Parts: sequence; C-alpha cells; structure tokens
Amino acid sequence: MSTSRMDPVTLEVVDLIGAVVARYHEEYEHAAAGHQLTGAQAKLLGLLSLEPLPMRKIAERLKCEPSNVTGIVDRLEGRGLVERRPDPADRRVKMAAPTEEGLRTAEELRESLGFAREPLAGLSTAERVLLRDLLKRMLD
Repeated sequence: MSTSRMDPVTLEVVDLIGAVVARYHEEYEHAAAGHQLTGAQAKLLGLLSLEPLPMRKIAERLKCEPSNVTGIVDRLEGRGLVERRPDPADRRVKMAAPTEEGLRTAEELRESLGFAREPLAGLSTAERVLLRDLLKRMLD
C-alpha cells in the first residue's frame, strides 16, 4: 500500500516524530552537559555501558567515522570514564570499555532522561508494546 505524500495524517505523523526526536535530543544534550560531556560522548559512554566494543563496532553503531570515535574515546579516557583494553579474542584489536566511574556516569545519565520515560509512563503496557512494534516495523 502506497502512502501519498500529501496525506494529512502522514504529514502530521512525520511532524510529530520530528518533534519527539528534537525534544529527546535537546534533553539528551542537556543531560550530557550536566556531566560536562558532549552528546556524542554521552552516547558512546551509554553504548559502552552495555558492553565493551572494538572501535570499528562503535563507529558502525554510532554511524560515524572511526577517526571520530578515536577522538571521543581519547577525551573520555582522559576523564577516566573509558579505558582501552586488548580484545581477548584478538590482541591486535583494541576494545573500549567503561571504567567504574564511566558506568556510574552512564547510569546517572539514563536516570536524568525524564522525557524519555515520563510520556511513556502515560501509556499502558499494551500501548507501549504496540508503539515499540510499530517503530521496529518502520525501521525494518
């Protein structure tokens, strides 16, 4: 089924998605600044708090150039939030991993993102599941 670009509902949905994304990014940047981090540093730290990753994987997940990742990791490492380790499977590969301080900071960042949680709290579990499934479908 094709959706007309002039369909008013589609246009409204696109505008609403844009507003949600803009508001999320604004709050994320504000939360990051509260920890003296850039948004990119906060995103990388959040990603690493889930699991240590090689630099190239970080670049893939953040959809940026590996050289940008190196600079961000350097700055986080300088603050004692991230460390580089050899990959146990291939010692030639360097992994970036959060330090204990980095894990604490990532958790504090997650806790400070009220906008990401508060509107969703107004939805029932079934509505959140439906929204999740629709968003996943849109990304496939």
